[in-house]
Amino acid sequence: MLLIRKDRKIDAAERTMAVRIGKILSFEKNFCENVIEQIMDNKYIVDLPPRFSAPGIARCFIKDGLKLSFVDGYIHENELIWLKAVAETNGLEDKWYDDSVKAAADQGSGDLEDILEAKYLEWE
Repeated sequence: MLLIRKDRKIDAAERTMAVRIGKILSFEKNFCENVIEQIMDNKYIVDLPPRFSAPGIARCFIKDGLKLSFVDGYIHENELIWLKAVAETNGLEDKWYDDSVKAAADQGSGDLEDILEAKYLEWE
């Protein structure tokens, strides 16, 4: 949800993918839709890059963020800058990040639900 507001617009494909990711993470559909509706103007949302408890969770977040960003066929520069800051905040290597951006771009847009990292992440 933090990422989809970076380019200051939410298109239908991003909305659909955000709800799908929310479902994977066990959030109710109505909750996700309400958050999407309010995300642009919610003054309580902190735009700082999150620090995760484990590097694997950060990698999952970034990879899915890149896939979500590319779902409309284009990634906005602000999205890339913010995801790069997430990688830096979590101590991930520049090469790993650059390779992840290239892989997401090569994958292209379309229905990405089956390849979302969050779907396979094992939560402790």
